[in-house]
Amino acid sequence: MSIYQTILADLKTAMKNKDAARLNVLRSLKASIQQKEISERKGGQGELSDEQVTSVLMKSAKQRRESIDQYEKYDRMDLAEPEKIELAIIESYLPKMLSEDEIRPVIKKIIDETGSTSPQDMGRVMGRVMPELKGKADGAIINKIVKEQLNG
Repeated sequence: MSIYQTILADLKTAMKNKDAARLNVLRSLKASIQQKEISERKGGQGELSDEQVTSVLMKSAKQRRESIDQYEKYDRMDLAEPEKIELAIIESYLPKMLSEDEIRPVIKKIIDETGSTSPQDMGRVMGRVMPELKGKADGAIINKIVKEQLNG
């Protein structure tokens, strides 16, 4: 069963169980996925791969994380808590993300392969790292580790 089919099945279950929080998040995800499907459609119909659905889910998770950061920055826990619940629901559909300790050797290897030594090489390194870790790690964490390693 694809990720999208799992989301649709869970959407039906949430409706039956009258789980409002889960229902709202899943409806939002379904709409985002359908919007991406329409934009990717060529000719007749087009169905998204699990990788494309994961990309939509990661984008939604990133938006929630940014909202949580902003709400916490201004001490608005009343607004941050619902976002945290939504983030947890979205993350339950994402594959397990790599930890920083698992990301570091991959970045180190690419830095060594490209001969990068300074922050000016950031674009070259990121260009090689992102396709390799896409869907497996958070871009902000990757960016942070690359900066650390290039700054020495």
